[in-house]
Amino acid sequence: MIYRFLHLVDCCLACFLLWLITMLYGVAWSVYYTRLLVIVFVLCFCFFYNFQLYRSWRGWKYCKEFFAIIRAWAGVVAALLAYFFLFKISEAYSRIVLLAWSLVTPFVLFLSHLAVRRVLRYYRAKGKNIRHAVIVGAGELGLRTARRIENVPWAGIEVVGFFDDKIELGTTLQALGKPLLGRTDDVEEYLRSHDLDYVYIALPLRAEKKIFKILKDCRDLGARLYLVPDIYVFGLHHAEIQSLGDMLILNFNPDLEWKRSFDICFSLLVLIALAPLYFLIALCIKLDSRGPVLFKHKRIMATGRPFYCLKFRTMEVGAEQRLQKLLASDAGMRAEWEQSYKLKNDPRITRIGRFLRRTSLDELPQFINVLRGEMSVVGARPIVGKELEDYYKTNDERSAGRYCSMKPGITGLWQVMKRSDIVDYKERVELDDWYVLNVSLKTDLYIILKTIACMFNGKGAY
Repeated sequence: MIYRFLHLVDCCLACFLLWLITMLYGVAWSVYYTRLLVIVFVLCFCFFYNFQLYRSWRGWKYCKEFFAIIRAWAGVVAALLAYFFLFKISEAYSRIVLLAWSLVTPFVLFLSHLAVRRVLRYYRAKGKNIRHAVIVGAGELGLRTARRIENVPWAGIEVVGFFDDKIELGTTLQALGKPLLGRTDDVEEYLRSHDLDYVYIALPLRAEKKIFKILKDCRDLGARLYLVPDIYVFGLHHAEIQSLGDMLILNFNPDLEWKRSFDICFSLLVLIALAPLYFLIALCIKLDSRGPVLFKHKRIMATGRPFYCLKFRTMEVGAEQRLQKLLASDAGMRAEWEQSYKLKNDPRITRIGRFLRRTSLDELPQFINVLRGEMSVVGARPIVGKELEDYYKTNDERSAGRYCSMKPGITGLWQVMKRSDIVDYKERVELDDWYVLNVSLKTDLYIILKTIACMFNGKGAY
């Protein structure tokens, strides 16, 4: 009932906005606008329904609903343009009014949906407007599904219990406090005698016969059926279902198109805004010691290919050759280097270099690497080939693959947490793993803000 009412409200809202914008721009109302209101209402009613704006959005992110509104509204606008073209009556309408109305309406519609979802979330969190569900499969995937449902109480879904063939009947799953309701063959009978809304099938992919049987027997028993794909068996996240013709495929490649656009815009902004600082640092380096301003070091980028990572030079010329002598003559330094590939009190660092490292200003030239497409603003820590072999491949056979699936970053979790104070290298690998599996624009912005704070306190930088 709520969504049926919202459907009518949306159609009326689109018409009201057309009238309001026409009045605000001082355009005289005519019979053409009255006719257009009727057409808009009919188009909105049809397109909004066909684009499934009034489906259940329980548990869905706001952006998904917003993009659905954008697609539906694009259909309405396209139909109106076709109407204007076919009947040659576009001169009867104000172009500025139609343009403003076309741009403003989808955002206002989204705000109305947002208000409804906020109200529903409030009542659902209070235990009202609840839907009941069962989970078929009490293994790791089933428990993960139940926890995910519990973590979004505003979705208003309550898990009644589980069905599984490998756990004894009458058992209560202690971790969640939910009962085992029966075996997988009992799902059909349970649905016939109980009023349920959702059935989540969380069985491993190898149990395809059980899955097909549940789908065949339970489709017409009143509950919505959902299959939770066991994609975690592949050790990968970011999976989404796509179509290839009439065939469904799972895409395990994270959608990072936004990341490249963000990298280019952010890097250009930094390079332009900090151009005087770049010049000043270069001048200080030249005055402090002989040698080039920039230092190139071979690191590993996406797909495991090497590239030259740029930094402001912070060491004296010939530092690589001197390192071998230092490690050969001092066992303590050698042990520290083998553990972290850094020396806390490195005698090779210049005076200006020590300041640049403490403030992380030596990393600024890496924005050039970002523009080249070799790095990202935020990502995993740039490493050398030996680190990939010695640590990432030995920590977990999937860690090296995860690392090479994404470009390394100028900053990242390692840089904003303990930085070089991290003693256990395994912790560094785990931080990179977490970032690759949970990358998002929100996370990137948070890390950038934390990085700015770290540049001022200098903790863990040397």
